[in-house]
Amino acid sequence: MGAVDLHEKISILSGAAKYDASCATSGSSGFKGGKMGATLPSGVCHSWTQDGRCVSLLKVLYSNACKYDCAYCVNRASADIKRSSFTVKELAELTCEFYKRNYIEGLFLSSGIFSDPDIVMEKLTETAKTLRTEMGFGGYIHLKLIPGTGEKMIREAGKWADRLSVNIELPSEKSLNCLAPEKSKKDIIGAMNDFSNVRCETEEAKKKSRFLPQGKVSSPWFSPAGQSTQLIVGATGEDDRRIINLTSSLYNKFSLKRVYYSAFIHPGNLTHRTTNTNYADPRLPESISPPLVREHRLYQADWLLRFYHFSADEILTDDQPFLDVQLDPKTVWALNNLDFFPVEINRANYETLLRIPGIGAKTARRVIEMRRSRSLTIENLHKIGAAVKRARYFMTASGNYIERPDDPARIRRLLSDTDGAGLQLPLFEF
Repeated sequence: MGAVDLHEKISILSGAAKYDASCATSGSSGFKGGKMGATLPSGVCHSWTQDGRCVSLLKVLYSNACKYDCAYCVNRASADIKRSSFTVKELAELTCEFYKRNYIEGLFLSSGIFSDPDIVMEKLTETAKTLRTEMGFGGYIHLKLIPGTGEKMIREAGKWADRLSVNIELPSEKSLNCLAPEKSKKDIIGAMNDFSNVRCETEEAKKKSRFLPQGKVSSPWFSPAGQSTQLIVGATGEDDRRIINLTSSLYNKFSLKRVYYSAFIHPGNLTHRTTNTNYADPRLPESISPPLVREHRLYQADWLLRFYHFSADEILTDDQPFLDVQLDPKTVWALNNLDFFPVEINRANYETLLRIPGIGAKTARRVIEMRRSRSLTIENLHKIGAAVKRARYFMTASGNYIERPDDPARIRRLLSDTDGAGLQLPLFEF
């Protein structure tokens, strides 16, 4: 292969990275000592912080060369694509140049597995370290952990990155063995566990440092924005209940900040392929459109787990293993539990308010704040952002219904997405 110039490298390696959804910039206050950077060319993606700010990240692979042949991956070893790699210096300088031009606020860096996991992880870590120590970059850095890398390397990566992540890839070990036989669930979970252990050590050290004389010791830095993961949806036959149970388990065991869901895109549908025009693999489902509605519903269910204090068993059951295409999962739960309602908004506690469709976390807090000085009416709810179209069937204000839920089938018809897209519904305040 002939020499590849930097512009072409950016095009190749940013295009190869765009299918990894697990990047976000929330939870970090910034790298200490950074002189440049704070928490649309090729490779720039947009993410949102918890306070609603939109930020831009340079999203690239260090290399798209890979020795693994995962059936679902555009960069698999057997793919007929152009291969390229950055050097540490190229990538560090590129990040700083993009920041200086106000293109980006941070870096999301992953890589194909072109060598031993520790060697690949060393290159990613060296890039982050170079940015921090040699170039004074204080912006956001997210590094992808390579499954199989050792705890020592994870500790080193966490010194320079705001967030680390390792992709769980698929909902079950059976599916992983089928579509990505070179990858190991043990290695993936092991990396998550090592991260969690080091993070706990760091938090303990921070607590102890509070009792030491000021200036004697600095608080240890280790990936302050935590860890996240990504799961491919629709490449295998697991139902949504299996996915939600796995998600709940990951949050509980490893205190993950986020689980990202990526609708399966068949490699044969990808526009940047070269001669692989008839890519087929009997292990994969037939070439169909990505299951975007399913992905959207999973994000809504995930929000219920993280912020609305639902359990996995409340969202889906053995009798109902898939999320409803036409209704968001919170409304489905409400219609299946009408005996829980109506909720009186002037008396209900925060946890109970969260169960009302159309009232999200922000609105519930506003309700509690406002009713300290007055009795709330339906008009008040409109003003503070409640989706009264949905809430009207499940609440009362001073004992008064807006509309009684006498006909659940009718309510379902009125609140359903007629086209099944689900994308018009608010993702969070539902």
